[in-house]
Amino acid sequence: MRIAFVYDRINKFGGAERILLTLHEIWPNAPIYTGIYDAKKASWSKIFEIKPSFLKYFPFIKTKHEIFPTLTPYAFEVMVFDSYDVVLTITSSDAKGIITKPQTLHICYCLTPTRYLWSGYRDYLEQPGLGIINPLARHLMRSLFTKLRYWDNIASLRPDYYFSISKNVARRIKKYYHHNSIVIYPPVEEKVFKYNRKSHSKDYYLVVSRLVPYKKIDYVINAFNKIGLRLIIIGKGIDENRLSKEAKPNIEFIKRDLTDRELCCYYQGCRALIFPGEEDFGLTAVEVQACGRPVIAYKSGGICETVVSGETGEFYERQDVDSLLDALSKFNKKHYSSFKCTQNARRFSKSQFINNMRKSVNKIWIKYKKNI
Repeated sequence: MRIAFVYDRINKFGGAERILLTLHEIWPNAPIYTGIYDAKKASWSKIFEIKPSFLKYFPFIKTKHEIFPTLTPYAFEVMVFDSYDVVLTITSSDAKGIITKPQTLHICYCLTPTRYLWSGYRDYLEQPGLGIINPLARHLMRSLFTKLRYWDNIASLRPDYYFSISKNVARRIKKYYHHNSIVIYPPVEEKVFKYNRKSHSKDYYLVVSRLVPYKKIDYVINAFNKIGLRLIIIGKGIDENRLSKEAKPNIEFIKRDLTDRELCCYYQGCRALIFPGEEDFGLTAVEVQACGRPVIAYKSGGICETVVSGETGEFYERQDVDSLLDALSKFNKKHYSSFKCTQNARRFSKSQFINNMRKSVNKIWIKYKKNI
């Protein structure tokens, strides 16, 4: 079976990139086709054969691709996959819009239906995240969104099958794209993120996130400014300068890239991970549980599938300071078992992911090729 991967943009490292690295373990000879490729920001991609789109000839697009939202759809549409039996698109945006011939099976592993067009439309309209050009961006977005949604709907018809990263995302795929999907949870590297009996909880809470508006880090900072407890925020992004200025001395920012082992040490030492946004799955919440530590999370999205309330974490109902402070108050009165946290995290192990992904792709391919 000749297989290729297609991914929206190779220009960062996060949960989706961890998925790609695990897929490489299953199919090590599969190349990755991508719309945007920035090798300097994606050293992890060196193990792959990268096939970038024609946009590589426009260097400025590497950092400003948001300003040209109509170019990447076209970049994917002109890619050719005739030499492959199976194409697996891993996408939260445009990669699902590739066009394949009938003899090629197209499976979309959907991270979420395009957020800024659907579930996150209002958030992006309020905070486009483009700094001083936000007012212009809002005006352009309103005029473009109708056309972009039309293309996204057409693109959603092109995969033959859908996988989703959570039941939460499966519901969105059904709502916006009218497709059923097979849920395959993303993998956690259990050999790296693991409980250390010698590691004791210290005096800090932890946030691990990209610092962008929709992650909602601002109200966490306001809450910890108010109560004075120690908070460590690991991450970087377009909001980092603004958030740093808002934070009091009890809040520390770590903006450099950490190794997995360094990140694991921060997980092992925290009292709890604060999870303030609505995420499609929430890999960091599973990683911290694998390290034996609980989660305090906004009760919405994929986090509801990965945290057991009262056993491996605490939920709160609203994305505001008072609701988070109430959850922190409840958390301080309870004991959370490291054993229960690690046991819960095992449901999302890398070995489970590899087994589920390999079986699902092979089963669908056998069924598909009988009909071509």
